[in-house]
Amino acid sequence: MYDNMCKFLAETFPTDFASWLLGKPIPLTELQPSELSTEPIRADSLIFLTSAEIILHLEFQTTTDENMPLRMLDYWVRLRRKFPTKKIQQTVIYLRPTNSPLASQTIYASDSTSHQFQIIRLWEQSPQILEQYQGLLPFLPLCQTTDPEEELRQVSQRLETIPDPATKANLLAATYVISGLALETEVIQRLLRQELMKESVTYQEILREGEAKGLARGKAEGKAEGKAEGKVETAKQIAINMLRAGMSVELIAQFTGLTAEQIQRLNG
Repeated sequence: MYDNMCKFLAETFPTDFASWLLGKPIPLTELQPSELSTEPIRADSLIFLTSAEIILHLEFQTTTDENMPLRMLDYWVRLRRKFPTKKIQQTVIYLRPTNSPLASQTIYASDSTSHQFQIIRLWEQSPQILEQYQGLLPFLPLCQTTDPEEELRQVSQRLETIPDPATKANLLAATYVISGLALETEVIQRLLRQELMKESVTYQEILREGEAKGLARGKAEGKAEGKAEGKVETAKQIAINMLRAGMSVELIAQFTGLTAEQIQRLNG
């Protein structure tokens, strides 16, 4: 869930991520992982944004991975082979605080091979930096702060001023999900629902409701076909509630796995 939400934010607000990580608001577009190689790669966890001069490769992590340095080298080689003239900026962003030394590894080294990449431990980042950019607001409760609840309250107030309903709804959903890494659900519901959009259905609530209905139906039928149908019904229920909350078709597709056409039919 966190991977999908972070990916959605990066692809929806690429200029904000460029300003934060590259130091200038370069217009970036999505680069599909399938363009790199026909060999299998973890496409669900990769974010590639590109311009004429640079490729920004992002990885968001809630836990450490001892294979991360080798993975970054592997992706760098694939990118270099496909785009030999472009600069490549690789950044791993750790979302959840950890004392693991793996969260400090920035180099892959083996024999005569050495490859370096950037890491960001979000809990060490000043919220004053990220709050400059609308697309980064959902990350503020995870930044360096002694009071993540207050950070979320301020984010809620900022979201309230966004004039576009779709943008507001998408950032609300993102904030709700990502804040779950730092705050209890009751706190998040209280601040975001009461202070921002009292009639909005947040993604976590949608997910719980849809999963409960899907699992109940699958259990009642007691067959593999019933379980599969239950999953489809879960996705449809989630999509319907997200549509009612004013969330975009793109965001709904990210979370449910439904196609845009299927979602549009539900909306009809």
